[in-house]
Amino acid sequence: MLLFIGGLGLVEVLIILLFTIFPLFLLIWALVDIIRSEFKDSVTKLIWVIVVIFVPFAGPLLYLILRKGQKAKHNNI
Repeated sequence: MLLFIGGLGLVEVLIILLFTIFPLFLLIWALVDIIRSEFKDSVTKLIWVIVVIFVPFAGPLLYLILRKGQKAKHNNI
């Protein structure tokens, strides 16, 4: 059974999801994580925001892969 939305088949809908909604989800997830996190250097947060916004698909992926080494560590007492 095919899924038809406005004349689109299942393959077309999956391609739209892959190239629009997934990158948008990654972008939002990365930006929220950047804003909520504390980094070792204050400039690092600004650099990551710029990279995530201006490098559409690779920026959020790079951040989500490399983020652990960039964040400040907290000592819980």
